[in-house]
Amino acid sequence: MKKLLIAFSFCVAILSLSTSAEAGSAQLLLDARTGEVLASENPDELNHPASLTKMMTIYMVLDAIHAGKLSWDSPVPFSKYASARPPTKLRVKAGDSITVKEAVLAMIVLSANDVATAVGEKIGGSEEGFAALMTRKARSLGMLNTTFFNASGLPHDQQFTTARDMSTLGVALIRDFPKDYELFATKSFAFRGRTINGHNNLMYRYKGMDGIKTGYTNASGFNLVSAVESNGRRVIGVVMGGRTAASRDRLMEKLIDANIKKASTGTQLVASRTTGVQMDLARLGDAIPVPASRQSAVAAVQGMAGATGVGTTEVAAAYAEGDLAPAQEPLTAAIPRASVGAGKVAATQGAQQASATSTTGERKWQIQIAAATSAQAAMELLSDARDKVGGPLKSLDTYTEMVTRNGTTFYRARFTGFETKEEARTACDKLVRQRYDCVLMPARG
Repeated sequence: MKKLLIAFSFCVAILSLSTSAEAGSAQLLLDARTGEVLASENPDELNHPASLTKMMTIYMVLDAIHAGKLSWDSPVPFSKYASARPPTKLRVKAGDSITVKEAVLAMIVLSANDVATAVGEKIGGSEEGFAALMTRKARSLGMLNTTFFNASGLPHDQQFTTARDMSTLGVALIRDFPKDYELFATKSFAFRGRTINGHNNLMYRYKGMDGIKTGYTNASGFNLVSAVESNGRRVIGVVMGGRTAASRDRLMEKLIDANIKKASTGTQLVASRTTGVQMDLARLGDAIPVPASRQSAVAAVQGMAGATGVGTTEVAAAYAEGDLAPAQEPLTAAIPRASVGAGKVAATQGAQQASATSTTGERKWQIQIAAATSAQAAMELLSDARDKVGGPLKSLDTYTEMVTRNGTTFYRARFTGFETKEEARTACDKLVRQRYDCVLMPARG
């Protein structure tokens, strides 16, 4: 009986970890010219994106057009599956098709779920395959805490994003496709004798706002990404988890009104934060405590898992075990249900130091800037960072640490030798300004 009670308690504990994304309030206003966060609340909190997902679907379409793989007149056929997606929808019958131009307008103006699914099948062969491409593209843009499982944003308990990541995507749409981005200001379009009207009401009344997307599901609440240009200033606002569309819109207005004058003027947009083939970045967000909590660490390594093909559970265990200060929540708390599997999380570290210029036991703090696919690549990243940042990194030791999981090996790239966490944090600040990512953690004895 005692064993049965223990087993039952374990199952209840696992089921209680069904998702780490709730319809929680989050907001962020980004200076699109400098990348500076002008205001934020819970910017790295995991939330469901709802129809904000279509921003990435549209990005993928524009990317394919500019790569010569699609044209605006290319046909987008509708399968039975796509045609059967629930509203909001364009109501195209199975076997019928529309043009790519009509598809993009339908996703922008109507937020049509059937169209987004058909586009996913057109580009990815299947919606599942397209979602994998979307997630890979998200990683390349620097959206490390976003995972896509469909093209529309219809409810999926493992489809996550953050306000910070959505602001990154908003900048990418404007920066990478400046001419095509003008479509996001479309208020209505004609389709087969019908006039399709939009519902981004705030954009129609707020001066300078020219996009981008609304979203809503029961799980996500009311979401909105807005882009505003005023007097040479360009900002991206994100509001997630609103209780109503009207309250969400009011919050966005207040967020922009109170902070847009802090933004820089100019003509350029912040450069892309990319993750190259040789490395997967782990980001230190503005709101992440120092040392980082296990939840923050897992959120970072979810991005690493998506880019390397290593399972989230395995990478999370490899990254967080022994490296971070103890936390109240269990390691599995930030891992989606499917990643937990049968409720077991790898508990062994399996890591060994590959090279080091000195021991870490004499020092108190260290920082990690990347995880690379080879020790040489990791050391090259460290060398480049030292050359670019100089100052606080010049006299520090560098080392790599090898971790192998399920036959896949990667190497952590770290600087060690900080006497205080303030010194380490200062170095992280300088790295971030040079377009590096940075995770701060205690050094191990």
